[in-house]
Amino acid sequence: MSMCMIVTEAVPPRLRGRLAIWLLEIRAGVYVGDVSKRIREMLWEQVSVMAEDGNVVMAWATNTESGFDFVTYGQNRREPIDFDGLRLVTFLPLQNEN
Repeated sequence: MSMCMIVTEAVPPRLRGRLAIWLLEIRAGVYVGDVSKRIREMLWEQVSVMAEDGNVVMAWATNTESGFDFVTYGQNRREPIDFDGLRLVTFLPLQNEN
């Protein structure tokens, strides 16, 4: 078992309800809990099926240099990148609305 955190934005209420079954919602759209790898993978499968146009990030404790890993779903300015085996986040440029 390891600590897991999921942060959601603009997802359907049914996904939020599904996450609340397994994790504690400590703020609107922010879920935390201590779950097994199997449960974490099942939750991510639910995210990819139910998130629709929203965006989601899931982070969990693991045995890496940084002590955690993460995955993302949906459109967001923050994009994960691999930098010599270290997972980092880069920002996409702002889009001009002219």
